[in-house]
Amino acid sequence: MEQIRGRQAGAGVVPAPVPGPRSWGSAPRVSDLITLLGTVQLGAGSGELIDQIRGLENLKSAITGLQARIAVAFDLMQIQEQAEAGVPASERGQGVGTQIALARRESPNRGSLFLGFAKALVTEMPRTLAALESGQLNEWRASLLVKETACLSVEDRCAVDEELAADTGTFEGKGDRAVIAAAKAAAYRRDPRSVARRASRAVAERTVSLRHAPDAMTYLTALLPVAQGVAAYAALTRAADSARARGDAGSGGDARNRGQVMADTLVERITGKRSGVSGVDLQLVMTDRALLQGDSEPARLAGYGIVPAEWARKMLAEGHDRIEDQERREESSDRFDFKVLLRRLYTAPGTGELLAMDSKARFFPPRLRRFIETRDDTCRTPYCDAPIRHIDHIIPWHAGGATTVENGAGLCEACNHTKEKPGWNSKTVQTDGQGMHTVEISTPTGHTYSSTAPAPPGYVRAKPSPPAPSVATSSESAADVANSSVQLPEPYPPEDAEFRPGGQHQRRMAEV
Repeated sequence: MEQIRGRQAGAGVVPAPVPGPRSWGSAPRVSDLITLLGTVQLGAGSGELIDQIRGLENLKSAITGLQARIAVAFDLMQIQEQAEAGVPASERGQGVGTQIALARRESPNRGSLFLGFAKALVTEMPRTLAALESGQLNEWRASLLVKETACLSVEDRCAVDEELAADTGTFEGKGDRAVIAAAKAAAYRRDPRSVARRASRAVAERTVSLRHAPDAMTYLTALLPVAQGVAAYAALTRAADSARARGDAGSGGDARNRGQVMADTLVERITGKRSGVSGVDLQLVMTDRALLQGDSEPARLAGYGIVPAEWARKMLAEGHDRIEDQERREESSDRFDFKVLLRRLYTAPGTGELLAMDSKARFFPPRLRRFIETRDDTCRTPYCDAPIRHIDHIIPWHAGGATTVENGAGLCEACNHTKEKPGWNSKTVQTDGQGMHTVEISTPTGHTYSSTAPAPPGYVRAKPSPPAPSVATSSESAADVANSSVQLPEPYPPEDAEFRPGGQHQRRMAEV
């Protein structure tokens, strides 16, 4: 920490010291500041209201600067504590970003990014930090400066920070593009080779991602080298223009525009099917009432989220109609693309919690893995919505944890590795009072966070049970009171079990 203060002083900036272990004494706590903000009265006129908005924006930036200092101090303290505990040097600092993410109520990936952002500001870019703390930059624009100088050495980055001098009003009235352009130009002047190497290494970062969009839509994004990206877009454009010139886009009453034809061509060329569904398990979860009785309860599509029940029924109906049409015409399977397979899932009658069978094996069998993936939907670490990559024992198998649905949780790869670090502990609890699967996670600092599995379609919060009378009334016998206890559901029935109305389990959902 003293080295951090020394670098900041050498740069000609005297920001607040990085907080370390101390007694708070009479210094205000963060909770006191929150209470103080609650006493602020709204301005009496338009001008005063705008002044308040600007002042609060400056306050947000100052808080971000202070949070960055605290994050760096926490990282240094964790490394020191891990060193004293005998943790190998190569493993020190692991899991710090996840702890910061939990405290900030965001995903572990974002927490790690913020820690890197904080380190760059506090140790290498003091003038940018000063601009942030004074409200001249907000968190987003400060992050742009950090990102555009990431390829430079510590010395060159400090020099660029001094050249830009963001704390002197350099970027007042400038947009994001102007900030990026200024940082890029300064970085290139300082070390053109590093900037060129960064561009060449960017090819290794090519990837494809899928993001949620409103109204049962998604964003399929590809990060490609510029030549490949332009070529792919040009090919789709030519295909769309050719289709529209031939009149294909308007056949059968289908009046698709140019963008729609390009999107359909992209799906067809990638999957080989016009509908885009080919040999893929979509895992659409919906109640039997929504599937068979027209109920409006939304369904859940694995990897996407909630979709309207009508949309789900329409998709299934189209798939079924295509299969029947295929059998009548005896056409090839290239045109009619997918089949509908129903799997029964069972929920507890009282709470709606999904039930499943147990296993004595160390590794989760396929049926149990599929069940946990359906129940958890995304990574179970709080605030992390990454796709599930591992089905993990909440209490480790080597510590006596059973291979059961209660002791299993879906995690992304990063969260599963973090969970194994010293000081991290997890256990299954039922804190929501509704019977939903809940995991409690403890961090090395002793803080606890809970994660409850998302409610399945058709879930209705159970009404609290009235307290059982301790003495029988005149209208009922003691035996009646004793026999009125709630009966717990039996283990999950096998897949080939028949459904019996009025039985212990209710068939509440169908997985498609």
